[in-house]
Amino acid sequence: MGRAAKNTVVVVAPQQTARMQRFQCSDSVDLHCHCLPGLDDGPETMEESLVLCRALVADGITTAIATPHQLGRYDGRNGSAVVREAVEKLRACLLKQGIALRILPGGDIRLDERLVRLVEEDRVTTIADMGKCLLVELPHEIYVDPAVLLERLAEAGLIAVITHPERHRYVQQHADVVQGWVEQGAVLQITAGSLVGEFGQEALKASRYWIAKGWVGVVASDAHGAERPPLMTQAIEALQTEFGLEAARDLCVVNPARLAAGENASPAMMPRIASASFNACRQVGAQCPGVQRKPALALG
Repeated sequence: MGRAAKNTVVVVAPQQTARMQRFQCSDSVDLHCHCLPGLDDGPETMEESLVLCRALVADGITTAIATPHQLGRYDGRNGSAVVREAVEKLRACLLKQGIALRILPGGDIRLDERLVRLVEEDRVTTIADMGKCLLVELPHEIYVDPAVLLERLAEAGLIAVITHPERHRYVQQHADVVQGWVEQGAVLQITAGSLVGEFGQEALKASRYWIAKGWVGVVASDAHGAERPPLMTQAIEALQTEFGLEAARDLCVVNPARLAAGENASPAMMPRIASASFNACRQVGAQCPGVQRKPALALG
C-alpha cells in the first residue's frame, strides 16, 4: 500500500496479489492494451479508459503497456510524443482515483517498410519506450509477407513482436509462414481471447497448434474496452489446463516482463500433446481460398 496523493491511497487488488503469489513474480505485465482515451478504436473518453484500467486490475494486471494503433489508417497520428503525453494524463488520473496500475508507452504498429527509420526518428513507439522491442501488426484484409522487414528489423537490433497472427485468415491456414517468422527471430503474440474462443474456432485451433509447436512467445490482452475486455485470467487457466502451469507462466508472466524490459522472450517449455484437440489443430495447415496474398515488402 502506498499513499498516491492527498486523501488517496493506492491498494494492490486481491487479483493482482494472487497473480504475483501464484507465479512468484513482482509484476504482471499486459504487453498489448488499447487503454488511452481518444486515440484509436479503444476508449473514447477518460472515464471509459478508467473503466478499462479497473478491468485490467481485476484481471490481475499490475503494468499495462498502452499501445494505440500507429501507421496504417493512423499514419500521421499517434506519434510517440502524443502517446507519451496521453500516458502521463492517464497516469495522473489513475493516481487520483487510487487505481493500482502502472502505465507505460507503446504502440500497435502497422507493418510498414519504413519501420526501422521511423523507430530511429522516434515517430513510432517501442514497447515500454525501451527502444528495443516493438509490436508489429499485419494488415487484416490481405496477407503481406513480412519476411524482408523482419530481416531489416533484426539487422537494426530490434525485436519484432507480431501481434495476433492467429486472427488473420490467411495465416491461420499457413503454419509454414509462422514457423519462418520465428526462425527469423520474431516473437508471436497471441490474444488472450483467442485461447478461450472469443475470436472463433480457427483462431483457437491455430493458437493451440502454434503453442504446442513452441512457436508462441507471449500472450497479451489486446483489450479495447467493455466490448473487448482483458481475459488474461481465463487465458491462463486455459493454458494451464492444456499445456501446464509452466507454459502459462512463461507466456503470460515471464515473457511479457522480459519484453517490457527490452529483453528477448525466453522459449516456453511446451510439451508435445497427443490429445484429440491437438490433433484437430493439425488441420490448420490446409489452404485457405479467397484471401489475397501479397509478396514480401520490397525495401529499398
